[in-house]
Amino acid sequence: MALRHAVLAALLDGEHSGYQLTKIFDVGVANFWYAAPQQLYAELTKLEADGLVAGREVVQQGRPNKRVFTVTEAGRAELVAFAAAPGRPLLIRDDLVVKVHAADVADPGPLIDQLHQRAEEAAVKLALFDKMLVNLRGGLDEETFLARGERIGPYLTCLGGCRLERQMREWCLRTAHTLSERAAHDGRTRP
Repeated sequence: MALRHAVLAALLDGEHSGYQLTKIFDVGVANFWYAAPQQLYAELTKLEADGLVAGREVVQQGRPNKRVFTVTEAGRAELVAFAAAPGRPLLIRDDLVVKVHAADVADPGPLIDQLHQRAEEAAVKLALFDKMLVNLRGGLDEETFLARGERIGPYLTCLGGCRLERQMREWCLRTAHTLSERAAHDGRTRP
């Protein structure tokens, strides 16, 4: 998947500025795609040049003018083609996982601290996702929303993000516990 598809998907909810798009990525899209703000702005420029998004200038009083973007019909067609193409399996590129893989060669203390930190970060993201799910549903319960809600794509990806963060939190805590127990048993630095 290219960043362009993630940007197009994020713009399906309406017209957004580059700044708003970075916030959308931070909160919602980050559970499946990370992009730095400068990457998003560069991608918006490319998408506009390719006719996949349309931008317009918004004049603001007392603030700099801003550009807002919407998905064009060509952009929607690009997403339709992307959705129909075969996907790739989930790839994990996480330095913490590599550190755990190499846990047998170093003092486990710093790694255990990092695992606890990651578990805390996952818990914070879970709380944020839970709030997002409530907001996305409006006043509907989950089953009703899933059966009749307007746009369920963001909701379903948020559910996936919840599951991944929950599993990451559980894995981090179990791994930290295992490393602590082994360190205590082996007489290494951290009980």
